[in-house]
Amino acid sequence: MKRVYVVHGWGTSPEEPCISWIREQLEKKGYTAEALIMPNTDTPVIKEWVEKLREVVQNPDRSTYFIGHSIGGQAIMRFLAGLPGGSKIGGVVFLASWFVLKALEDEEAEKIAKPWVDTPIDFESLKQKTSHYVIILSDDDPWVPVDTTKKQFEKNVGAKVIIEHHKGHFTEEDGITEVPMVIKEVEKMAR
Repeated sequence: MKRVYVVHGWGTSPEEPCISWIREQLEKKGYTAEALIMPNTDTPVIKEWVEKLREVVQNPDRSTYFIGHSIGGQAIMRFLAGLPGGSKIGGVVFLASWFVLKALEDEEAEKIAKPWVDTPIDFESLKQKTSHYVIILSDDDPWVPVDTTKKQFEKNVGAKVIIEHHKGHFTEEDGITEVPMVIKEVEKMAR
């Protein structure tokens, strides 16, 4: 059975329309899909988010896929990099994920983001978990610098990059309630 774990972003939940739509579409296509409820979503902490993944994702294998929105992608990368050597998964679709951010609202947001930006990820370990990484970005994301992020995902994880137009940060605030490209990319990986 192909399993997909969907990790929402900072300050959101599995009820974010885009996240619930992704889960519903995957279930319609026969996947076991779970949109996780991450801890302390307004003040996300690396250790807590990675621990949540460790708690929920049992025995990840080549039939296990992940979708991470924004900081959810960061949590997935850190979780996968920490899996034992030899572990293999099916793939990951990152949606508006990042390594650096721009134009954060205030000092509090910068303080929350700092450990996520500054704490290194073991990219060599990450690359060994799968060769199927895709990042979907928007050309008008207010927080994710598209050109920098594209280059970093290509270099650091060997990701295929897809740039959508006028989708913001892929949230309800941006008018986005569906992202068909996410489903399309998971299906490609699962073939």
